Amino acid sequence: MNLIPGNVSLAQWRDIYNGEPVSLAPSALPAIERAAGAVAQIVAAGEPVYGINTGFGKLASVRIAAADLETLQRNLVLSHAAGVGEPMPIAVVRLMMALKMGSLSQGASGVRPQTVMMLEQMLAKNLIPVVPAQGSVGASGDLAPLAHMTAAMIGHGEVFLSGERFSASEGLARAGLAPLVLGPKEGLALLNGTQFSTSYALAGLFEAEALFRAALITGALSTDAAKGSDAPFDPRIHALRRHKGQAEVADALRNLMAGSAIRASHVIGDARVQDPYCLRCQPQVMGAVLDILRQTAATLETEANGVTDNPLIFTEPAEALSGGNFHAEPVAFAADMIAMAVCEIGSLAERRLAMLVDPALSGLPAFLAPKPGLNSGFMIPQVTAAALVSENKSRAFPASVDSIPTSANQEDHVSMAAHGARRLMAMTDNLRGIIAIELLASVQGCDFHPMSSSNILESARAVLREKVPTLDDDRYFAPDIEAAVTLLKNAALPVQNLPGVA
Repeated sequence: MNLIPGNVSLAQWRDIYNGEPVSLAPSALPAIERAAGAVAQIVAAGEPVYGINTGFGKLASVRIAAADLETLQRNLVLSHAAGVGEPMPIAVVRLMMALKMGSLSQGASGVRPQTVMMLEQMLAKNLIPVVPAQGSVGASGDLAPLAHMTAAMIGHGEVFLSGERFSASEGLARAGLAPLVLGPKEGLALLNGTQFSTSYALAGLFEAEALFRAALITGALSTDAAKGSDAPFDPRIHALRRHKGQAEVADALRNLMAGSAIRASHVIGDARVQDPYCLRCQPQVMGAVLDILRQTAATLETEANGVTDNPLIFTEPAEALSGGNFHAEPVAFAADMIAMAVCEIGSLAERRLAMLVDPALSGLPAFLAPKPGLNSGFMIPQVTAAALVSENKSRAFPASVDSIPTSANQEDHVSMAAHGARRLMAMTDNLRGIIAIELLASVQGCDFHPMSSSNILESARAVLREKVPTLDDDRYFAPDIEAAVTLLKNAALPVQNLPGVA
C-alpha cells in the first residue's frame, strides 16, 4: 500500500494492521526535505530552541552545544527507553511504525528523509522492534514505547525479524540495514506523538468491529433457537426513534432471519407476547454500539492522519513552535467509548446465552443437553461467559478521568490514553470468548428444531459444524470453545453484508 501522509483511510489503516505491506508515497519527500532544511537553519542561527539545542521537559532551560547535538538525541532515546511488561503484539507495532511514518512525512517534524526511510525499510523487511507495552501516560507523547521503537532503529534493544527475536544490532545486520544516526531534533520527533496509543486504539476498534458483526450473527441464531420473534426488527419501529445505527441493526437482524422455517413455524398461535430484552432490544443496544464505534472511528482516523510531535517545524520562515499536540486526550476518550461498547456487546450476548440454557425462558432442554441431568451440557460454558463479562466490566472504568503529574510537574496533566487503549486487546479477547460460546450454544439450540433457519444462518451453522459436532453427550468442552474462537479469529462467519464502522 502506498501511504499518502495525512490522507490515509480507516480501511487502509485496517489493512496495515492485518499485514498489508506499506511504503511511503514519493510525493511526500519534498515536504520532508523542506522541514529538515528548516531545522538546519535553526541550528545554524544558534538561538536556543526546545528539542533542537536544549534539554527536554523540565530540563528545557539547559542549552546544548552544537558539538553535542547528536549525543543529545541518542541520550534522549536511550534514557526514555524505560518501558516494562510484555512486548506489544507485532501487528500493533507495525501499525505504530506506519502511523509514525505518516506523521513524520507531513513536513512538520524536521526529520531527514533517511530517517523516515528507515521506518519504511524496517517494515519492508519485517524487522519489528520489541516494545514493552507499559510505561506511557499518553502525554508528553507515548515516550517510553516510542523510545524502544527508536532505540531499535539506532541499534539498541531488541527486534523481531520475521518473528524470530534478536538483538537490534544483529537484526539490523541480518536485514542489511545500518543503524540510524540521529540528527538534530530527530530523537524527539520519533519519541513524541500519540502513535502507541492510537495504534492500540485502532487495533481495539478493528477487533471490536469484527466481533460486533459476529454478534449480530449469533444474536439472530439465538433468536431463532429460542423461537423468538422478528417483529421487534420491523423498520417502522426504528424509524420513529431516528437513530441510524439502531435502524441498520434492525435491518440486519431482519435480513439474517429472512426465510427461516423456524421463524415461520411459530408466527401464528405463539402464546408468548414479548421476548426478553436480550432478544427484543438487540437493535437498540447494538445500534447504540454501532453509533459509538463510528464516532470513535472518526476520531481515530483524524488522529491517525495528524502530526502530534513537539515542537513543530514551519518552513516559511524557518521556525519551531512548541505546543501540545502530543496530548492524547482524543484517543483516551475514544478508547473509553470502545471499552464501553465492547462491554455491552458481551453483556447482551451473555444474557442471550443465559436465556438459551434456561428451559423456562427458551423452551429448550435444560442447559441445551439432550439428556439433562445425566449431562450438564452448556451449564459451565455459560459460567465462563459470565466470568469474561464481569472481567470486562472491571476493565472498562474510564482511563481518561485519571491523571498523574510527571516530569517534576512540568507535564502536570496527562491523558492515560496508553493503557486505556492497550486494555482493549484483552477486552476483545474476552469478548471473542463470549461470542464463541454463544455461537456454540445458539447452533446447539437450533439443532433441537427439525426445521432449518435462513440461508445465511444455515451457512453460519455449517461453518461451525465443520469443526464442532452437535453435543449429544458431555465431552471435554474446552476444544469446542477454542475451535469457535479460531473461527471468529479467522473471520469465517458470513458477515460481509453486515454494518460496520467504515
